Amino acid sequence: MLTDPLRDALSRALAQVNTLVLGKPREVRLAFVALLSDGHLLIEDLPGLGKTTLAHALAATLGLGFQRVQFTSDLLPSDIVGVSVFDAQARRFEFHPGPVFAHVLLADEINRAPPRTQSALLEAMAEHQVTVDGTTRALPDPFFVIATQNPLDLSGTYPLPDSQLDRFLLRLTLGYPGEEAERALLAGADRRDLIARAMPVLGAEDVLSLRTAVSSVHASDALLSYVQALLNRSRAHPGVRVGLSPRAGIALLRASRAHALLLGRTHVLPEDVQALFGAVAAHRLMADADAGTGDAAALAEAILHAVAVD
Repeated sequence: MLTDPLRDALSRALAQVNTLVLGKPREVRLAFVALLSDGHLLIEDLPGLGKTTLAHALAATLGLGFQRVQFTSDLLPSDIVGVSVFDAQARRFEFHPGPVFAHVLLADEINRAPPRTQSALLEAMAEHQVTVDGTTRALPDPFFVIATQNPLDLSGTYPLPDSQLDRFLLRLTLGYPGEEAERALLAGADRRDLIARAMPVLGAEDVLSLRTAVSSVHASDALLSYVQALLNRSRAHPGVRVGLSPRAGIALLRASRAHALLLGRTHVLPEDVQALFGAVAAHRLMADADAGTGDAAALAEAILHAVAVD
C-alpha cells in the first residue's frame, strides 16, 4: 500500500488543486480518481465555469509534461498525433510528434472538432500508443487525457461517438460555484497567475506508484456481486436502450478502488461505488428516446436506487 511520504504528497496535491479550483471538492476528488485509475476524464459544462482551470491546476500539481490542444472545426488528426515530413537532405521521412506525446493532454472543447479528428485520440486513449504511416509509437507513461466539451445544444458542436465516450472513465460537470466560492473568485487573484506559481507536488513515478497501490485495494465477493447487479439492472431498466458493458463494470470497479484509496481505506465499500456510479455510467447509457424517462444521468440515478445493497 501507500508509504507515508506518498500518502502525504497525495493529500497535499488534493489540497493544492482545491485552492486553485474553489468550492468543488467532489469534482476535484473525481478528477484524481480518473488519474489514479489509469483512465481519462471528460468535463462537460457551459463556457466559463472552470473546466480548463481544473485541467491546468491538475497539470501544474502533477508536474508532468503537459500539452493543450484547442479543438476547432478545421483541426486535422495530424495536428494531434504528428506527421512525417520528408527531409530532402537526409532523403528520408522524419516523424514530427504531435502534442499527444505528453504525460497530460488537455483536449479543450473536444466536441468542436469533426468526428474524424476526434477519433484520432481513440488509439491513444485505449492503447497508450499511436500509429502513423504504419509505425506504432508508444506514448509517455503515465498518459492522461483531460477533455472538455460544451453542451451539445450550443452552436458548432459535434457529438462524440459512443466508442470515444466509452474511452473516458469518468464524465463530470462543474456547475456554477456556490456563493462563498464565487465571492472568493471575484475578490481573489487571477486563477491563471495562481496556477502559474503553483509548485509540482507529484511526479511521474509517484503517479505510477499510486496506480499500483490502487490495484491492491481489496474488493470483496459481495462488492463484486453489487457491481454486477448494477450492470444487470442497467440492461433491463425501463427506458434504457443500451445498458452497461462488462468494460463499464471494470471501469466502475477500478474507479471505486481509487476512490477508496483517496479516502484512506484498503478496501472498497458500496459507498465508493455509489459515489462514482453516475460519473462512470451516465455517458455510457443510451436512453430510449420514446420512453420519456429523461436523460442518461437521471437513468443512472434511478438504476442506482433500484439495486439494494445486500
